[in-house]
Amino acid sequence: MLKISSFLLVSIGFVVDSMQGGGGGGAAVVLTVNGNGKDSFSNLARAPSRSLPLKLLKPLLLFAVLATGFLAAALLLLGGASSYRLTVPDVLSAAARQPRCAQHQEEGGPTLERWTRPAAASAWHNMTDDELLWAASMEPRVRKYPYRRVPKVAFMFLTRGPLPLAPLWERFFNGSSRELFSVYVHSTPGYRPDFPPTSVFYRRQVPSQVAQWGQTNMFDAERRLLANALLDAGNERFVLVSESCVPLHGFPAVYRYLTGSRHSFVGAFVDPGPHGRGRYRPGLAPEVSPEQWRKGAQWFEVERDLAVFVVADDRYYPKFRELCRPPCYVDEHYMPTVMSIEAAGRIANRSVTWVDWSRGGAHPATFGGADVGEAFLKKVAAEQRCLYNGQPSEVCFLFARKFAPGALQPLLSLPPTLLGY
Repeated sequence: MLKISSFLLVSIGFVVDSMQGGGGGGAAVVLTVNGNGKDSFSNLARAPSRSLPLKLLKPLLLFAVLATGFLAAALLLLGGASSYRLTVPDVLSAAARQPRCAQHQEEGGPTLERWTRPAAASAWHNMTDDELLWAASMEPRVRKYPYRRVPKVAFMFLTRGPLPLAPLWERFFNGSSRELFSVYVHSTPGYRPDFPPTSVFYRRQVPSQVAQWGQTNMFDAERRLLANALLDAGNERFVLVSESCVPLHGFPAVYRYLTGSRHSFVGAFVDPGPHGRGRYRPGLAPEVSPEQWRKGAQWFEVERDLAVFVVADDRYYPKFRELCRPPCYVDEHYMPTVMSIEAAGRIANRSVTWVDWSRGGAHPATFGGADVGEAFLKKVAAEQRCLYNGQPSEVCFLFARKFAPGALQPLLSLPPTLLGY
């Protein structure tokens, strides 16, 4: 192989030298191959230039070109036996390595796949809280969606562990399309739920951290739930519930109520007493003044852009987190106060979750099996008078709490016509 290479290279050099023609003898530089297989340059002795006739030059040049092509093919086939290797820019391979969207951009390929693909079957991920909040805070500025989008309701369960009323919720969701809702569960770290693959709660637990009653980390958990739900671009409404909540209506009615509302459901009212205005912290100024301080229920429901605001808030929340410590409770004051400042005309100033505070104390009443029945639920419904989209309505509460695990079987025994599921 080395002999062939040397012969062809010398031949090409001779042809080039012959084609120079002219009177003066020049130094012809020819690339040769030494016995070690390395390239080297040699200066041929100066000699008078000998021009070949044109009729001999053409065949010789053609032979040299063909021989060079033959040599290149031989080197490719026998590259393992030779120290030479022909390098050709791998343009096709480089194009194949381009991102899929780049390959299909001019062809009208799936450039919106990141937004339109179905949500992941599992809600679990390995992001830190900072990474999660950053990813969840992204929001398109163009409001018109360039694809068919069916708005979903995200049900966010804030729990200490088990979901004792899960069978009732399974019945609530039964028969409804998964394109209309999604489920997220924030529980005590280390808790491992055991739901079958057919359950709406299967693999819907999000990476969780400790959430203690009355502590700031309680609302950290609520923001974490919002952020996880925001990762699904289909989610439009976000409702926070607990393991002791039950639905008061069937899924179709709840879905229509929430997606058809022009308002988000955040309770906010002025409480001038020690458990309201008395919890205000002067360090919250100038962002929050005492006159802007509000109180409300922990259990809220918001639309997507307000949810984005909450997870991206670096104006109010850092101060609440630092200053609002017991007897100031972030989960009772942050949403009512901040939403009243930033989106006063967009909240209904009421919750969609019914609770009974009539017994007094720091916690609402808990209902067991003996409390649950048709009369009880009719009483809850009779207490409802509110505005919905600016019009009087008798449907105000979609959920109720707090129900003990012992209430499950009596609730399941109620006629489907009473609850709608």
